[in-house]
Amino acid sequence: KQANTMGLYVTQTSWAVDGCQARTFGQSSTVCECNATHCDSVGLVRLPAVGNFLTFLSSQAGSRLQKEQAQVQRNSSGTALRITLVPMQKYQHVKGFGGAMTDAAAMNILSLSDGTQDQLLRQYFSPEGIEYNVIRVPMASCDFSTRLYTYADSPNDYSLLNFSLREEDVHMKIPLLQRAQALSSRPLALFASAWSAPGWLKTNGALIGKGSLKGKPGGKEHKTWAQYYIRFLDEYKKHNLSFWGLTTGNEPTAGKMTNYSFQALGFTPETQRDWIALDLGPALHSSPYAKTRLMILDDQRLLLPYWAKVVLGDIHAARYVHGIGVHWYWDHLAPAKITLTTTHNLYPEYFLFGTEACSGWNKLDPGVRLGSWERAEAYAHDIIEDLNNYVSGWTDWNLALNLEGGPNWVKNFVDSPIIVNQRSDVFYKQPAFYSMAHFSKFLWEGSQRVGVSVSQHTDLESTAFIRPDGSAVLIVLNRSDAEVTFELWDQPVGFLPAAAPPHSILTLLWARS
Repeated sequence: KQANTMGLYVTQTSWAVDGCQARTFGQSSTVCECNATHCDSVGLVRLPAVGNFLTFLSSQAGSRLQKEQAQVQRNSSGTALRITLVPMQKYQHVKGFGGAMTDAAAMNILSLSDGTQDQLLRQYFSPEGIEYNVIRVPMASCDFSTRLYTYADSPNDYSLLNFSLREEDVHMKIPLLQRAQALSSRPLALFASAWSAPGWLKTNGALIGKGSLKGKPGGKEHKTWAQYYIRFLDEYKKHNLSFWGLTTGNEPTAGKMTNYSFQALGFTPETQRDWIALDLGPALHSSPYAKTRLMILDDQRLLLPYWAKVVLGDIHAARYVHGIGVHWYWDHLAPAKITLTTTHNLYPEYFLFGTEACSGWNKLDPGVRLGSWERAEAYAHDIIEDLNNYVSGWTDWNLALNLEGGPNWVKNFVDSPIIVNQRSDVFYKQPAFYSMAHFSKFLWEGSQRVGVSVSQHTDLESTAFIRPDGSAVLIVLNRSDAEVTFELWDQPVGFLPAAAPPHSILTLLWARS
């Protein structure tokens, strides 16, 4: 059932109905091809009886969530590497994992036949799929749109009398969000991010490039922009869609860059602080959405902890804020301990949340790479590092893109865990899809990270959680060229013998009582 097809082209009839339909496109690993009637799936995962444990393996060699069951051992095997669960060390709780329903994602999903659309949505959201529970929703257009627009493009409409959702919302994103919710066994946590205010509210008069809100916090432009958020929530509520969260705006530093090529709205931490304190915070507090979680920053973590200090150090702004959103793009320049853990230690009552990530954004390695295992490893590495430094969730960028990595009006093409081939009415599940699955499928909302100790230096990267039902999960990433055998010791349970093949992601799941 598993495809080990390095360099081999596998036809559609090669694999059993529940296995990966492996296809090779000249990259380091394979994709799994899906259509209306066939798609591999991990299925429903049931906890094994005490004394047994499950492993799920994805690897460069071709395993895709390959499931095995084994027995817990009473005695140590003497393996050199022992990973010990330390449940007394308790850290943050998980909110969840997911991706973004951009205009581009919605267009790509809707370009498929009805049956293939359903298959794709099931892969992400159903109990048989990888059970995403978080969806980011752009407020109006971003670069992953085919045109520039906001919901209030009539000049000087300070009362927002002409505010209205667009066809991208009403005919594309909203119906897909409703379908995703219908497939999910639990409420989806939607959060919204705006890229730009209407041009007439901005210093540069345009949606793109360097520009901020006119006037000052407390003034009519800032109050109108705050009310725009309320109106967005009102309009989506009419479609039975409510939002768990909002961010204060996508990448506020982008709107401070000269010649920035697509939609942006510039804020400094000081102007963001004052806009929250004087305008957005009070508007949300006096609306039906007072419990909606407000996340600041929604930008690179290298801005931490400074950005948090400015905003959360002010009691008037901090009272309206619940969390801090981070993007992954410059993580290699900003060690997690110095940015994330430092911020958590300063402001432990505010959650940290990954709000955007994608591969293919770097001009040295751009666009879609069908079958890239390196990109799957990059995802897993970043998620594990984030989780081990107090982040409570991680959101991929576009849920689905086309073979080019778009559409994107400014041609800022990137990669996605699912790539749609409209002409063939199929979609490809990338290695990154399975990388996400190792977390989204097993780390239920409410799971709590616990301590892990290792007996010796190892190439393995790992993170461990106790789930709300008391069961435990260990996720292990091996980015090395060698297999690493180890045993996991959970004192009240016993020893769990395991091996992480080269270039693999391994999830262990077991009952503790």
